[in-house]
Amino acid sequence: MSGEFNAAAQRMFRRLGVQEEGAQARVPVPPGREKMGREEELKQERQALRLLCSNLIRATTRVELCGLLDSSLFQDELHRVAFEEIRAAGAVPAKRLREELPGRITNRGFPDFELLEFLGKDLASEGEIEQLFVSVLRLIQERHESDGEELEN
Repeated sequence: MSGEFNAAAQRMFRRLGVQEEGAQARVPVPPGREKMGREEELKQERQALRLLCSNLIRATTRVELCGLLDSSLFQDELHRVAFEEIRAAGAVPAKRLREELPGRITNRGFPDFELLEFLGKDLASEGEIEQLFVSVLRLIQERHESDGEELEN
């Protein structure tokens, strides 16, 4: 992983109030949310996808985040396919990604896919970006916990 991304991730961890437990970083979980319901999981998946499609992160950051995630973390089939296509697109500008994504997802068996409906009519704002990062960080944490690995700061 690039040093630039690692430093940026560490700053984001601190900014979001991620707590360190030994060598393991823990994303704060709101009380009563230790075990998310299906609806909350789907919301978190969609928020992660919104971040990955955002023009507020660099294409290289998107690639780095995709490398930390795994498609098996996405419980919804459409979300999983969208993630796989975002990951496969590589380090393309966000505008191009959003232009190409509908066709790519349609080709994967979702003929009625509408990007604006899927991601929301508004692109992620700077005010929302932290919450979107929290969703991605929780999915990354889930992946590493299921792999038996520890996240390092």
